Amino acid sequence: MTKQDYYEVLGVDRSASQTNVKKAYRKLAMQYHPDKNPGSKEAEEKFKEASDAYEVLHDNEKRKIYDQFGHEGLSGRGFSGFSTFDDIFQSFGDIFEDFFGLGGGRSTQRGRSHATQGADLRYDIQIEFEDAAFGKDSDIEVEKYITCITCNGNRAKPGTEPVTCPGCQGRGQVTRSQGFFSISTTCGTCRGAGRVIREACPSCQGSGRSLRKKELTVKIPAGVDTGSHLRLRGEGEPGENGGPPGDLYVVMNVKPHKFFERHEDDLACQIPITFPQAALGAEIRIPTLVNDIKLTIPKGTQTGSVFRIPDAGIKHLRGPGKGDQIVLVVVETPTNLTKREEELLREMAKIRDTRVEEKKGGFFERIRI
Repeated sequence: MTKQDYYEVLGVDRSASQTNVKKAYRKLAMQYHPDKNPGSKEAEEKFKEASDAYEVLHDNEKRKIYDQFGHEGLSGRGFSGFSTFDDIFQSFGDIFEDFFGLGGGRSTQRGRSHATQGADLRYDIQIEFEDAAFGKDSDIEVEKYITCITCNGNRAKPGTEPVTCPGCQGRGQVTRSQGFFSISTTCGTCRGAGRVIREACPSCQGSGRSLRKKELTVKIPAGVDTGSHLRLRGEGEPGENGGPPGDLYVVMNVKPHKFFERHEDDLACQIPITFPQAALGAEIRIPTLVNDIKLTIPKGTQTGSVFRIPDAGIKHLRGPGKGDQIVLVVVETPTNLTKREEELLREMAKIRDTRVEEKKGGFFERIRI
């Protein structure tokens, strides 16, 4: 089943601020909240749909991927939407508490350590036209955050360990009661981790990660074009609390060729021929991406004639075969004629009864009347 555009689900435009995204979600969540619509399957689906949309659009990294690649880009990150209401309340308990004042009428049960997938990254690479046509292994250097090698990601100074959070006694949640409801929210001291750092790692200042450059080899397949992208799984930033790393998207920018123009998988080029070759026919050599080949020019060829060379274009990125090479012929008018060449042309004109000098009263003179 095709998913609806997330911006349409929330009723916001693609340039909407995070504040407006949150406001739109609040409105829909209040309208379709299951406690306000008991037994309504339609309200349940709309509530989940709005929560799916908000989960993506309120996260800057996920939103960038969605804007660039749509739903398909998110599927590789393990995001497939919420399956239960508990998942939704665990993720957005703070929002429900904010606009309901009492947690949306149900208790949220978040774990003390919420695993989060690392952010995806984008790397733009410029490649030669021939590399896009034939493929190439290219070495790139990416600057990204990696798990701190000093503390191995636990954020504490070596020789020390995180201690139980005094604010929530290690639960990662603080609970308060209001009326008939018991509300659990994320602990503000440990941010849901259940443990706090007494002495931060000096290398990463307690963040658990550090910025480093990493060299990678990208296998560029034959047939890519500007805008094509490759996904390197697990080469994004590290996850938090044991979450998996994100992915790295390598986006292609192909340099133009000095002779060929690309039209999808076909190649187009323009070949000049002389007047005698066009009139009498000839066999000429023309370049392809691989080598030079012979092309037969029939007698009487006119400027603008097109010849197609099968399988001389770009390899199809998906599936076997190649495009064609399209050759546009342009007949060149001779200049700087010798006296003998001029005599021969005048003789030919005389034989064909063709006027080479327009006399008074000719065509252009008549149309001025």
